[in-house]
Amino acid sequence: MRRYSLIALPLAFLLAIAAGLWQLSRNPEFQLFGTLITRVETSAPVIALTFDDGPTPAYTDAVLETLSAFDVRATFYVTGRETDAHMPQARAIVAAGHALGNHSYTHRRLVLVSPATVRDELSRTDAAIRAAGYTGRIDFRPPYGKRLLVLPWVLHQQNRTTVTWDIAPETGQYQTAQEIAQYVLDAAQSGSIVLMHLMYDDRETSRQALPLIITGLRERGFDFVTVPELTRHAQP
Repeated sequence: MRRYSLIALPLAFLLAIAAGLWQLSRNPEFQLFGTLITRVETSAPVIALTFDDGPTPAYTDAVLETLSAFDVRATFYVTGRETDAHMPQARAIVAAGHALGNHSYTHRRLVLVSPATVRDELSRTDAAIRAAGYTGRIDFRPPYGKRLLVLPWVLHQQNRTTVTWDIAPETGQYQTAQEIAQYVLDAAQSGSIVLMHLMYDDRETSRQALPLIITGLRERGFDFVTVPELTRHAQP
């Protein structure tokens, strides 16, 4: 029994540490190194809509048409691989006045990887974003929101801001476009950052929710800005 306890207790301790680190890696509001933005403290009625992944030939144009119809500028956190593969769509995003952010090259989880791997994922995506014609600041959003030690450390070395979110309506709890939109409307506050995914076949409900979100927030008096613009509204 004593021998079992000598093995079981350290194992339980290690498992508890591993579970804690896993939860830490996915916490959108905490980061060990560098600058992290989940929302901006401001009294200005501004909100940033952000879209992860892509660009894709199937849906980028439709999303841009919706944003144009409502005169909204947003931030697209693109992957380098999809940007390289679909450069016309990436250039269309830039030409429409939206911001681009770095969402890694391959969209792999950048948790248990080397600094060299992180730097490669960042630099290749930066190059694709610049090739699309974007000249603004390039912030980073971690794939799946996951980061722990190495990724934040490299981002800090590069003086790069990590951007997560404070509103993520696509949890699976909200099944209809109306439910997704209502969640955003209920949660929105000045300086909020909304996370959505619109670029793939299984995101039709989110695409349907987008005009409802824009209309509803406008009725509440909010204006829409890119994430770089949002940070300029931060209160000192």
